[in-house]
Amino acid sequence: MSDGAQTVGGGRRGRLVVAAGAAVLAGIGALWGTDLVDVGPVDPLTRFLLAVAVILAGCHLLGELMRRLGQPAVLGEILGGLLLGPSAVGLLSPGLHRWLFPPDVLVNLDRMAQLGLVVFMFLLGCELRTGGARRPRAIGLVVLGGMGLPVVAGFGLALAAEPVLRGAGAPVPAYALFLGLALAVTALPVLARILVDLRLDRSRTGALALSAAAVGDGVAWLALTVILAAATSGADVRSVTGVAVHLALVLVLFLCLRPVLAAIVRRAGSERMLVVVLVVGAIAFAALTQLVGLHPFVGAFLFGVAVPRRSPVVERINHQLQGFTLTILLPLFFAGVGLAASVGLLGGDPGHWLLFLGVLAVATVTKVAGAGGGARLAGLPARDAVRVGVLMNCRGVTELVVASIGLRSGLVNELGFTILVLTAVVTTAMTAPLVRALARDDAASADPAALSDRLHERTSR
Repeated sequence: MSDGAQTVGGGRRGRLVVAAGAAVLAGIGALWGTDLVDVGPVDPLTRFLLAVAVILAGCHLLGELMRRLGQPAVLGEILGGLLLGPSAVGLLSPGLHRWLFPPDVLVNLDRMAQLGLVVFMFLLGCELRTGGARRPRAIGLVVLGGMGLPVVAGFGLALAAEPVLRGAGAPVPAYALFLGLALAVTALPVLARILVDLRLDRSRTGALALSAAAVGDGVAWLALTVILAAATSGADVRSVTGVAVHLALVLVLFLCLRPVLAAIVRRAGSERMLVVVLVVGAIAFAALTQLVGLHPFVGAFLFGVAVPRRSPVVERINHQLQGFTLTILLPLFFAGVGLAASVGLLGGDPGHWLLFLGVLAVATVTKVAGAGGGARLAGLPARDAVRVGVLMNCRGVTELVVASIGLRSGLVNELGFTILVLTAVVTTAMTAPLVRALARDDAASADPAALSDRLHERTSR
């Protein structure tokens, strides 16, 4: 048998095994859901470990499936988290869902997920690179259009949907600005992965989109810092003092701690100790920002931005931390998002589904038009400008993080959170296929036969 036939046969057997395993699990889940299966009391630690094992297996299996379908693996991991929540497992097998995720397990999973996200945001801040951009004018125009238009449109949409999406007690301006910002973000790590998979990371459009996403990420997190500060401020002296403390903390980080971190990196005698210093510093600064009223994820990101650039030892440390964080800790965050989001909140209410479609349409159209229009003003051809806009529409993990912050800060309610999560999933899923479709159109345009066919069609009309 040839290697190709073996591969096909192995692929078929693998699919049969997966299908059989899924059928067995579905049967067990169905029985569990009807309370016909009862394993009795189980130690809390055992339940926690089983929940972690199920989350990691589900997220990574779906991640591998998405990768084989030409999508970024992180999309499958996000979908795995959603399927484990009330939108799928909780709906099909309530008994299994209650047994796997009782309240005490949920609390511990949430704490691990928050720790993982703190480390992830620290790494994201470390990898933020904006100084090597070769076309600052083009990047500025793409960021301005790709963020400005969605923020303005999202602000108006938020005001129109305020009774349905706003969190209880959230100031209306802060809520509306937050929703606009959530529609304006681009997922830098997911975008980078898509560009590598499509072999566009060294192309003009890929480099421009990646640089604009990096700059946009920095702008978005700084803007979110201001919004979170404004969400807790009013007219009293205490609130004004709180905002001043937030700004002072950021200034101290970049004016005082950044030179200290540079000196530590230069003089570090042990790479292992430097890992400890940076991780402890990121977690401690995240705790400090939480203490003064900012979100710990923002603090971890800002601490990462303050870490010195172009240091080989820091890059090696980032690579080491990424393995454990992306493989183990980040899927727990996706599961936490899935457990908090519920498609059932949309229910049978046509108004909720129309609102979701409206948010998705506004997010997509304004992002593609804004970023693509900025690229066009910068002098890119129309097709390349459209490609930049489509790439910038990828929201992925970044919007999930922003949405989680909004839910925890009370800026949006559970329905608003669910809509933002679904928007992140759909816009991420459509990015790679749309870019491939544009590439096929380019290939067809360059094909003499295709040009001849189109010319014949025009003359025959």
